[in-house]
Amino acid sequence: MSDEDKRRKGIALFKQLTEGQERSAGTVRAALPEKFTRYTMEHLFGDVWQGEELSLQQRSLITCTILVALNREAEQRIHFPGARNLGVPREQLEAMIVHAAHYAGWPVAASAFRVLGEVWPVAEA
Repeated sequence: MSDEDKRRKGIALFKQLTEGQERSAGTVRAALPEKFTRYTMEHLFGDVWQGEELSLQQRSLITCTILVALNREAEQRIHFPGARNLGVPREQLEAMIVHAAHYAGWPVAASAFRVLGEVWPVAEA
């Protein structure tokens, strides 16, 4: 697959992940160098996320798990709604956070639940 094909696939997936998310307040788009953005679209979303070994839902849940363990709240604000857009049920995210709490720590889980509540309120579940 050419770099251009990867870029197109990556952009399409990124749009699917970020559908409905605020773009103006820096939530989704930050001032990133063009080269880094190209790597993100071509390699990360256009290649790594496109593998056949895992479904998009599995990749999303894995990504969310890593972001919880690393306490990356800004990225959780992108990937928790992205998981929702890909069909990951809120209950799976909640179960993942509880599980991660036992390995990554209670404070990161508490932070993750706060972020989840902000981007995906229970009333919308």
